[in-house]
Amino acid sequence: MLGLLLAGQFMALLDVSVVNVAVPSIRTDLGASGAALQLVVAGYTVAYAVLLITGARLGARFGYTRTFRYGLAAFTTASLACGLAPATGWLIGFRVVQGVGAAVMVPQVMSVIQRLFTGAARVRALGLYAAVLAGGLAVGQVVGGLLVSADLFGTGWRPVFLVNVPLGLVLLAASARLLPPLPGDRGRGFDLPGLLTLAAALGLLVVPLVLGHELGWPAWGWAMLAGSAALFAVFAAVERRVAERGGRPLIAGRVLRAPGLLSAAGSIFLIMAGFAGFMFALALHQQAGLGNSALRAGLLSVPVSVGFGAASLLWQRLPQRLHLVLPVLGLAVVAPGYVLVGLLLDGGGPVGPAVQAVLAVTGVAAGCAYSPLFARALGRVDPADAADASGVMVTVLQLGQVIGVTLLGTVFLGAVSYPAPARDSGHALLVTTAVIGAALAAAAVLAALSGRTVRPAWAGEAGRTEDV
Repeated sequence: MLGLLLAGQFMALLDVSVVNVAVPSIRTDLGASGAALQLVVAGYTVAYAVLLITGARLGARFGYTRTFRYGLAAFTTASLACGLAPATGWLIGFRVVQGVGAAVMVPQVMSVIQRLFTGAARVRALGLYAAVLAGGLAVGQVVGGLLVSADLFGTGWRPVFLVNVPLGLVLLAASARLLPPLPGDRGRGFDLPGLLTLAAALGLLVVPLVLGHELGWPAWGWAMLAGSAALFAVFAAVERRVAERGGRPLIAGRVLRAPGLLSAAGSIFLIMAGFAGFMFALALHQQAGLGNSALRAGLLSVPVSVGFGAASLLWQRLPQRLHLVLPVLGLAVVAPGYVLVGLLLDGGGPVGPAVQAVLAVTGVAAGCAYSPLFARALGRVDPADAADASGVMVTVLQLGQVIGVTLLGTVFLGAVSYPAPARDSGHALLVTTAVIGAALAAAAVLAALSGRTVRPAWAGEAGRTEDV
């Protein structure tokens, strides 16, 4: 059952990055403009990020496993439509539908883990979840490079989307036998005002962040960001009013008050922003600065992703006395690790064994920070609030990736203009890693605060909270 759920999660993550390497082929085949190509890439991400919390609430109302199957069916169908799209406009529309399917499907994975796993089993399941998270981001670029380079039957970029179809059909067939029925609460209100306000606020935040740099940060982008801040304030007021009237707000206050959740979520946000932004800048340096192929650039992400995934699975085997301080210790390695990679590549030299070794160690340390924090964030949430907490955490992860790529990508591209010598590109990478190091120092502070407010459930008797 868990393997099936995580396979669906993997498909959704794969499509965040797999399309990046197919963009040149799509441009040639469909004659797409630069703005249209941005929408092909961003349409999925925007729909996915904006609707994650809505997807979580759908699961709570109509049943988690049923909603997972509906989301998987929509994602698979949209993938087929993307692979057969006759023109750019069709492809953009189908990518948005694909993002909607992912947003409906993905939150149910965490909700089912929260509902059906407890204690050490839940921690192991969350470790596997983290391993899939790292693997999906890394494998996307590798798989995309392989499929586009293979040009199967002269289809060019289309297998990048069509590869989801057979896997999706297998998962749909298996889900009928493997997924237990987890009915939702039909009487649970939708909090439609909260849903609409939050979706609008997230949309106004994500769209300019995704498209702003490529379009030169136009005035409408800054206006959307200002409108997003205003709508988040409106959302808080709407939720407060719903609670005062005895309704069920979209995000219950008791979820956010769960010990350690907010500080752990903030730390996770910065970790994912640093990870995604670093991988983006490193891939751009390799391809535009060093002239490496997309496939080779994707393969370099393997050491850090394998390290991340392995640590996410195995950190529990460390002595229990280390579990509470492990996130801070991990971040104490990750922050200088990224900076060290920047220093090693500052002169524009090739990516050698030393860089790969540092990436592997950094990946292990990042996994040691991320997974305990994720378990800590969800470890004290009541099962009845699993859907809300899952929606919040998955949205934090996705926004961390989007904002990391956008803001850190802006830092990188602001320090170099291509075409440029490899030396200048390497210096831009160093500047970017310095910013990431500062962000992860803040993440370490938040991780320490989360450890002071909660004793994780895996470290002792359930239900016990103490100031450490």
